[in-house]
Amino acid sequence: MSIATTAEGARAPQAISPLLTFLFAATCGLVAANLYYAQPLAGPISLELGMSPAAAGLIVTLTQIGYGLGLLFLVPLGDLLENRRLMIGLILAAGLALLGAGFSVTAGLFLASSLAIGLASVAVQVVVPFAAGMAPDHARGRVVGNVMSGLMIGIMMARPFSSFLSEFMSWRAVYFITAALMAVIAIVLRLNIPERRPVARMRYGALLASMARLAATERVLQRRAVYQAGMFAAFSLFWTASPLLLASPAFGLSQTGIALFALAGAAGAIASPIAGRLADRGLTRFATIAAMLMAIVAFLISHVATDGSKLALGLMVAAAIILDFGVTTSLVCGQRAIYSLSPENRSRLNGLFMAFFFAGGAVGSALGGWAYATGGWERTSWVGLAFPTLALLALLTEFRPGRATRKS
Repeated sequence: MSIATTAEGARAPQAISPLLTFLFAATCGLVAANLYYAQPLAGPISLELGMSPAAAGLIVTLTQIGYGLGLLFLVPLGDLLENRRLMIGLILAAGLALLGAGFSVTAGLFLASSLAIGLASVAVQVVVPFAAGMAPDHARGRVVGNVMSGLMIGIMMARPFSSFLSEFMSWRAVYFITAALMAVIAIVLRLNIPERRPVARMRYGALLASMARLAATERVLQRRAVYQAGMFAAFSLFWTASPLLLASPAFGLSQTGIALFALAGAAGAIASPIAGRLADRGLTRFATIAAMLMAIVAFLISHVATDGSKLALGLMVAAAIILDFGVTTSLVCGQRAIYSLSPENRSRLNGLFMAFFFAGGAVGSALGGWAYATGGWERTSWVGLAFPTLALLALLTEFRPGRATRKS
């Protein structure tokens, strides 16, 4: 594939090819997975490195903190620096951080590597706007949906991948293999994607300061951030607490069984291209309402799944698929909406949107652990139900005169 140079806001001469779309989707999935490999490995990692229970909890937390910092301080660079170089640089940095984790012999070195993994993995949020910018307006939702399907598959497959691999090899092998994957991805991207130079000419401090203005003035961004924070809070709550339920005496699933349950949930990733096509047809609001209703239904059917029977297990699997379908649909619709606002601000808008997205996830994870510990799955399911319900009520206020917006 020939390599061309494009400027921010310039229209590509042809629609983005299916092969390039697949490459972007695969990149998103493999890089996003870096954030989740450690979750099922926290036990053996903490045991080998001599971490206390409190320090073991930082394994995942620091990765998420690093990702949040990267969204606010690195992703906006996509509006300032040549995007291909930024993307590849971040992916290579993620590979080095993964190697650091794999070679760690002390808890401090591993935790520092975890923070760096999160920071560098925001390469994903450079990839998605890059792909959206290459797509013509009429197909932008489809392209974003296809790329996001790769991201969601990566998120859902990371935990079972690291669980299965660690059963046959050391946990360190997970990090060595994924570091090698980062190197391969960087080489493939370098050979196959064009340069993309943004038109913005400002200092880094001014770039960051402009994000406050965008957050305060862009109504579509504000609303979409609120909706998706609620949806991802529900998603994170479910995936924090459901393994605890499935491992309880009622169900008694092994780690392998829980990993298979996670694989079933990954089926929800097929929602991405469907949502993108609906958004391209002007059905963003319809698709978003449907997504929130799916999340509500998922928690309602999971509410009766507490007795450990085969029917209860089947309902939990159905809830996982329906919830993932709804969250993915809402996410793609949200990104399609904010990518249509202003091409010159696309990376900053995306960084803000995803920062709210992951903040909602952090709240959901925290409440999921608390709700299950204090009230079991019954309380957990009602707390989870509240998030998409509140998001839906917020969306319905768009129908008030003077407050609706076609793009949102």
